[in-house]
Amino acid sequence: MAAPRPDKKLFTPGPLSSSRTVKEAMLFDLGSRDAGFIDTVKTIRTEVLKLAGVDASEFTTIPMQGSGTFAIEATISTSVPRSGGKVLVLENGAYGKRIKKICDVLQIYAKALSFPENQIVDPAEVDAFLEKNSDWTHVCMVHCETSAGVLNPHAEVGRIVKKHLPSSVFFVDAMSSFGAIPLDFSNIDYMVSSSNKCIQGVPGFGIVIARLSKLLPCAGWARSLSLDLVDQARNLDMTGQFRFTPPTHTMLAFRQALRELEEEGGPAGRLQRYQKNHALLREHMRRLGFRELVAAEHQAPIITTYYYPKDDQFDFEKFYQRLSDKDQVIYPGKVTEADCFRIGNIGHIFPEDIDRLAECIEQVCKDMGMSIPVKSTRLP
Repeated sequence: MAAPRPDKKLFTPGPLSSSRTVKEAMLFDLGSRDAGFIDTVKTIRTEVLKLAGVDASEFTTIPMQGSGTFAIEATISTSVPRSGGKVLVLENGAYGKRIKKICDVLQIYAKALSFPENQIVDPAEVDAFLEKNSDWTHVCMVHCETSAGVLNPHAEVGRIVKKHLPSSVFFVDAMSSFGAIPLDFSNIDYMVSSSNKCIQGVPGFGIVIARLSKLLPCAGWARSLSLDLVDQARNLDMTGQFRFTPPTHTMLAFRQALRELEEEGGPAGRLQRYQKNHALLREHMRRLGFRELVAAEHQAPIITTYYYPKDDQFDFEKFYQRLSDKDQVIYPGKVTEADCFRIGNIGHIFPEDIDRLAECIEQVCKDMGMSIPVKSTRLP
């Protein structure tokens, strides 16, 4: 029998590289009504609230089958009233735009207040807008917008939203930040994340942390049976079980991932590693001549966007494939106004992996006939 092929290193925004022990946790079959699995679900729901630093008397954790986007759609579908709901989406990238598109598909009135993809959602501009437009029932934003890698000021924006709209719902997509970058839940009513981001599980379910005083009045509002957050939460509370087939193996992996997060020192310890990875990546890429799209003061230590080099020999598809052949997987750009690619440094990635990636990028550039340092599209 042939030896198993080594995993490729995933320098992407998701799915991410996971530890062998997280993957091994999935090598067990449990029924959805098995006492061991019900205990796993209960543990996950409790531990997620502890990570958030919120009280179980005020918030609840609702795991939702599917990708993180399923959980976002479940939150919007459930929490916006069928009559009179108005959603303001503060967006500076593709994932904010996706929230707006979900509203459009659900035929929910929504407006996007847009910002440049390499800039933060500007609190002053939000303040000025809400001063003149105060009839929104919901305000949504992305914490870490991985289209470009911008970290948005969710806490400041949340205070502004509640100042102008005290009874509104403030919803934060923290898909790529929860579990590493601190979140201030003072004004957050719903937060959505994923099993396969900073907590480093595997894909399979989204995580909703919901303020109970906002969630429970939404009974009967959901526009979908399977994405009904209130019904999902009630069934989990009453029976400990999902309403429909749960991702059993993914949840076993997530429970192990939570243990490993704690062993690393919790979110603070994990953030420290991600920051080291990011600083080392920036150092290597600058040495090679590549330049970042996002200014350092707006950059999250999650994923970095780099301009294409100004060289006729550069072809991204070839660059990507040659790196993949060396077991290094990066990601295409997601911004609309510049030719870029992205390199993530979260997941089961360590400084030595960043060093190896840099070696491979340098070799691939040379193999493509490019000089080192590459000719940058942008000056430092």
